Amino acid sequence: MDLRHLRCFIAVAEELHFARAAERLHIEQSPLSRAIKELEEDLGVRLFDRTTRSTRLTRAGQVFLEHVPRVFSALEQASNSIRAVAAGYQDQLRVALSDGITPPRLSALLAQCRQDDPDIEIRLFEIPLSKQIRGLNDELYDVGFAQSADVGDGIVAEAAWSDPLVVVMPARHPLLVHKRIPLDEVLRYPLVMCDPQSCEGYGQQIARILRRADAAPLIAEQVNSLELMLTLVAAGYALALVGASQVSACRNADVIGRPLAGRSPTLTTYLLRRNADPSETLSRFIDRVSLIGVDTPLHQSDITKEIDP
Repeated sequence: MDLRHLRCFIAVAEELHFARAAERLHIEQSPLSRAIKELEEDLGVRLFDRTTRSTRLTRAGQVFLEHVPRVFSALEQASNSIRAVAAGYQDQLRVALSDGITPPRLSALLAQCRQDDPDIEIRLFEIPLSKQIRGLNDELYDVGFAQSADVGDGIVAEAAWSDPLVVVMPARHPLLVHKRIPLDEVLRYPLVMCDPQSCEGYGQQIARILRRADAAPLIAEQVNSLELMLTLVAAGYALALVGASQVSACRNADVIGRPLAGRSPTLTTYLLRRNADPSETLSRFIDRVSLIGVDTPLHQSDITKEIDP
C-alpha cells in the first residue's frame, strides 16, 4: 500500500464513478482499477461493490474512508511543522476555527500572540465543527474555537467570550421603529441562516433562542458565510441573527443591528482542546484567550449607537 493507492481510493470513494475518478486524477481508467484491486488485495477486503450501473462503498470501504483523509492531514501537518522550523519558528500552534468566529476578538488575540511569542507560528484552519472535534482527538489540531460546548468525551470546552445577539435588517426596515425588537415581531419576516453543516454550533445556539417564540421561523436561505448573509440582508431578502461585533466588523451602512427585547441573549464562543495537560505554548495561548475575553467586552452602546439621536 502506498499514497498512490490511497489517492485513488479517495477519488473513487468521493466520485463513486471510476471514469470520473480517473479524469479527476488525470490517469486512464485501467490503472485506476488496477490500483483499487491492489489495495483491496493488500487489505484483504472488498472496498467497493461495482456493477455495470453503479459503484458503491462496502461497509469496509465506508470505515476506510473515515480514516484515510487523516493520513494526508497528518502528512500536511508534518510538512508545515518542518517548514516552520526552517523559517526560524521555535514552536507551532494549530488552531481550528468553526462557526464563523467573531473577527474583532480573534484579531486581538492573534496580535497579542505575535507580540508576546513572535517565535511561535500560528496556523489557522477553517473547518466544520465535526471535523474540528475529530482533528482535536486525532491530535491534528492543538486547540480550536467554536460556538458549541457539545463536543463529546475527551474534549474540554471552556467559554472564551460572549457576543450580544442582534437582529440585522436593511436600512429603512419597518422594525426600526423598535429600539429593542420582540422576537415574535422578528419572526414575521423571513430569516437568512448559516448552513447547519458549516456553522453547526451557531445553528444550535440560534435554534435554542428561536424555540422561545410561539411561531416557527421562515428560513429564506441558508448560506456558508457571514459576508453572504449580510449581503442578502442589505438587499432586503431577509433578516438575520448574528453577533453584535460581526455587524460592527462588516461596516456596511446598508445593514443595521438592533438588540432583541427582554433579556438580551448572547452567542458564546468556546475554546476547545483535548482533555490532557496542555503544553507550555498552549498554556500561554489559553491565558491570552482569558484576557481577551475580559479585556474586550462588547457594551450595549456598541449595539444601539446607530439609533441614538
